[in-house]
Amino acid sequence: MFGRTRRERRLAEAAIERRAGEEVERVVEGRKAAGAWGDAFGLIATRALQVLIVLALTAIVVIGMRTLSTVVIPILLALILASTFSPVMRWLVSHRVPAALATVIVLLTIVLLLTGVGWLIVWAVRDQWDELSSQAQSGFDQVIDWVHTLPFAPSDNELSDQLEEWRGQITDFVTSSQFGSGAIAGVSAVTSFITGLVLMVVVLFFFLKDGPHIWQFLLRPFRGEGLARARRAGTKTVSTLGSYVRGTAAVAAVDAVGIGVGLLILGVPLALPLSVLVFVLAFIPIVGATLAGILAALVALVANGPINAVLVVGVVVLVNQLEGNFLQPVLMGRALKLHSLVILLALTVGTLLGSVLGAVLAVPIAAVAWGIIQVWDGPELPAKWFRPRAEEFAGDPRRAA
Repeated sequence: MFGRTRRERRLAEAAIERRAGEEVERVVEGRKAAGAWGDAFGLIATRALQVLIVLALTAIVVIGMRTLSTVVIPILLALILASTFSPVMRWLVSHRVPAALATVIVLLTIVLLLTGVGWLIVWAVRDQWDELSSQAQSGFDQVIDWVHTLPFAPSDNELSDQLEEWRGQITDFVTSSQFGSGAIAGVSAVTSFITGLVLMVVVLFFFLKDGPHIWQFLLRPFRGEGLARARRAGTKTVSTLGSYVRGTAAVAAVDAVGIGVGLLILGVPLALPLSVLVFVLAFIPIVGATLAGILAALVALVANGPINAVLVVGVVVLVNQLEGNFLQPVLMGRALKLHSLVILLALTVGTLLGSVLGAVLAVPIAAVAWGIIQVWDGPELPAKWFRPRAEEFAGDPRRAA
């Protein structure tokens, strides 16, 4: 028995050595076949090539979307509006309202709301825009004069020239037709605006009426885990867009009312158009509130003096702090909370690609992307690359479990 055991052991060792040798030969042959791609630099080159391919595909998609902006923008806006009013649509259907009638009711409500907001903006700003812009320019001139009185002000005119150049660029941009059309419709031509508006209303009607059926049709190519992942992504997209727009609109309304009341108490002229601008600019996170505060402070500086302007800045800062610390967590939820750096980067990219409308849409799109990542591998399981490490849960046993 002992001899047979030794013989079996030798045979096993020989088999192991043979398999190891075959594995080494396969590795060597594979590296020979790969040539220069088989070493460390080859791996780096392969990864670099993959990154370039992904960037090229992304560029093609972006260029295609910009080329077809008359179609892409209305569809995207229709999706956002349909997601925003989906709870109303579900409530009507659950109370036995026919789907077609519920769709008409919701669509007319959306059209009336958009028309009312547009009319309010035009009515509040049109008659007093010249006075508002002149007050802001006068306030800017006073700021420049004050800078020159500082002990450390430059002795030459470089600072003044630079500030004047910035002032001119901002004034030209704000008073240009591109700014007005971009802020209202996202396109510069009236024909494109009308076409996009009609297309958006039509697409919105079908999204409201047949949105679930359209989504089920788009899910047909998926199977298994891919189907479950696509369903999670779709659900997260609708909930994120709806929560974002509803929360942002509520926060913008509170900001406009709070700052408007503060301007009225302080006796700042043009309080109504300034409040309307606060509401509109609130849809651009961080940057919008800053622009609205600067504009209100400049008007107060010209009309009521520097003390009043400082008080206006204090009102704007107070309202923004209340918004950031109390309103946004309650109205928008923690799931939509993005880091300030992410928001700034998204705003920069969106502005470069789509001007004012791109800046408005950049943050909700970024929020949707982050939401999809959070449910990529499960309802509460983010994508592997974005999961916290185990050591991050060291002080919280519940999260580690």
